[in-house]
Amino acid sequence: MIENTASKQMDQVIPKQQHFKSRKRQQKLNRLITYLLLIGVSIVLLAPLFWMVFTSLKPMEEVVKLPPSFFPETLQWSNYTETIESFPFFKYAGNTLFITFFVVLGNVVSNSFIAYGFAKIEFPGKNLLFSLVLATMMIPSFVTMIPQYVLFTKIGWVGTYLPLIVPSFFGSAFNIFLMRQFYLSINDELIEAAQIDGANHLFVWSRLMVPLTKPALITIGITSFNGAWNDFLGPLLYIHDEDMYTLQIGLQTFQSQSSTQWNYLMAGATLVMIPTVLLFFFAQKYFIQGMDLTGGTKG
Repeated sequence: MIENTASKQMDQVIPKQQHFKSRKRQQKLNRLITYLLLIGVSIVLLAPLFWMVFTSLKPMEEVVKLPPSFFPETLQWSNYTETIESFPFFKYAGNTLFITFFVVLGNVVSNSFIAYGFAKIEFPGKNLLFSLVLATMMIPSFVTMIPQYVLFTKIGWVGTYLPLIVPSFFGSAFNIFLMRQFYLSINDELIEAAQIDGANHLFVWSRLMVPLTKPALITIGITSFNGAWNDFLGPLLYIHDEDMYTLQIGLQTFQSQSSTQWNYLMAGATLVMIPTVLLFFFAQKYFIQGMDLTGGTKG
């Protein structure tokens, strides 16, 4: 009787073990297929980037050779030094960095401050006003381009960096929404405790909220840096003095002057791309956390 019971238990255990092993193999297979698909898509997306970098290392004879070769036969690192010497690269880089610094500063400060008001301060019409802010995301930037240009012309800002910098200090709808979601996830008891000790909203925002929302602030900083550093249309519209050109305008000018020197142009584009790649590489952890709209400190 005991032997029959034991054999029945073994008969029940063996199928469960087989099912567990089969399920584990299926999970490994699914994971392998997912990785292969991700690698394939990554190769397709990164192929133009690698083509640009490899072209920047080729002599001009290899660039125009037919059929074209993907990898350079001879590495010509002098393309980078000759590109830098062909136009005022460092002056344009300094101009771009100047604009980018204030754009990042304006976006981080303004969006964080505005979002705090929508998340933690009660005032009449708050929900309606926030809905109007979100509704501005539906307006294409090209619709407001001409009115903005007319406005900046009338106040005498065309030909300066002000049209590129000042708007960043008035917030943007998506960044306000992103920061508001983080603020909503923070327990109100923290604010109430600070207010009991005599802290006002400015103190609570700057000393309490800002440190708790660092991933979202870094995300806004990364996207703002990327947008300002790579902006072409804004400087093209508002900057007319060659000494005030940014790198993007400088590359366009360089292309028009040396339209056949594709190896130099690709070298310049690679140099311009390096800061954004390095920034995202070192801050990708915070960027991923910042894009999690349910992030923050849970109450």
